[in-house]
Amino acid sequence: MDLKATFLNLQKQMEARLTANRMIINHPGAKGDTFELNWIDWLQNYLPKRYTIDKAFVIDCDGNVSDQIDAVIYDRQYSPFVFNQDGALYIPSESVYAAFEVKPELTKYYIEYAADKAMSIRRLRRTSAPIPHAGGQYQAKSHFNIIAGILTLSSSWNPPLGQRFEETILSLEQHRSLQIGCALNAGSFIVNNENGVSIQKSSPEESLIFFFLKLLVELQKLGTTPAIDINCYASSLNSF
Repeated sequence: MDLKATFLNLQKQMEARLTANRMIINHPGAKGDTFELNWIDWLQNYLPKRYTIDKAFVIDCDGNVSDQIDAVIYDRQYSPFVFNQDGALYIPSESVYAAFEVKPELTKYYIEYAADKAMSIRRLRRTSAPIPHAGGQYQAKSHFNIIAGILTLSSSWNPPLGQRFEETILSLEQHRSLQIGCALNAGSFIVNNENGVSIQKSSPEESLIFFFLKLLVELQKLGTTPAIDINCYASSLNSF
C-alpha cells in the first residue's frame, strides 16, 4: 500500500468537497455549517475512538459557559455527563482536549476570532479529583494546556503562510494562543515552543496529513483528561 498516495488522495477528496460547498452554497450560515460538518466528520472518522468531536459550548462547575466552538475534541469515556439541550451540546471543561474554529480562509481577523474562542474556554475553571485504585489512590492530575487551532480551505495572504501570517500567530497572548492549524490548499502549521518559539509548516499538497499527524502527536502528549470532581458540579443542588 502506498501510504503517501493514500494520504494525498484523502486530501484531494476533502479539498474537492469543501471547494464544491464554497461554490454551490451561497448562504453564509449554511456554508459555514457544511464546512464544520465536513471537518467534524473527517476527524471523527480518523481520530482514535477515545476522542469525540462535536460543535459545542464548554461549561465549568461554577456555571460559566464558553462561546460556541465549531469543533471540540473531548473525552467521552471518562466524562460522566455531556448535556444535550435541544441539539446544543454542553461539555464539562475538564473533558476538553482541543478546540478548533472552522472558517473559509485564513485571515488576520479569523485568527484573532479563533484566539478569542480559545480564551473563552481556557478562562473556565477545571477541577481534578484523586483516582481510587486497588492499592490506594492516584493523586489528582494537573491540568494541561488545551490545544487550540483553526481549520480553513485557503489563505488570504500571499504567500499563504508568510511573514504576515507568522506575525499574527506569534502576537497572540498565551491564553489566546493557537498551536496548530490547516489551510487545506495552502499548507498547515504547528507552533513549537521547545528551544524558543518557531513555526513548522507543511507544503500545500501535504497539508491535511501533516495537520492530522501533528495533531495526533499533540493529543498523545496530553494523555488522559483529569478525573472530574463531581462534588463541585453537584454543589449547585440544594439537596446535595
